[in-house]
Amino acid sequence: MMLGNEKIMAFVGVSDANKARAFYRDTLGLTMLYEDNFALVFDVNGVMLRVTLVGEVRPQPYTVLGWQVNDAVTTARTLSNAGVKIDRYPHVQQDEDGIWTAPGGAKIAWFKDPDGNILSIAQM
Repeated sequence: MMLGNEKIMAFVGVSDANKARAFYRDTLGLTMLYEDNFALVFDVNGVMLRVTLVGEVRPQPYTVLGWQVNDAVTTARTLSNAGVKIDRYPHVQQDEDGIWTAPGGAKIAWFKDPDGNILSIAQM
């Protein structure tokens, strides 16, 4: 219970502040709070996201950051129209918008930031 009542914050590592700013602020539409020599800091619906500047990004083979959305189809199409490539994976069956429907009914799509970090949207 020590941290159970505290607000969580999220981190993602990037190598280029200019590319990250353009992607997270301008393409994804996140509200930027401030920027310093260490990170770009965004407010994402009350949660702080620190897009941390690191020397070298080693993208992981799994989702590192995701958003729960009301409508996966509309969101995936909006992302695509903004120039974001929805990723396709051979081991899951995705529809024409790149959305996979999980066995429990969640609709999920994945995409990458400029450093190759895997991000997702999910309609639960």
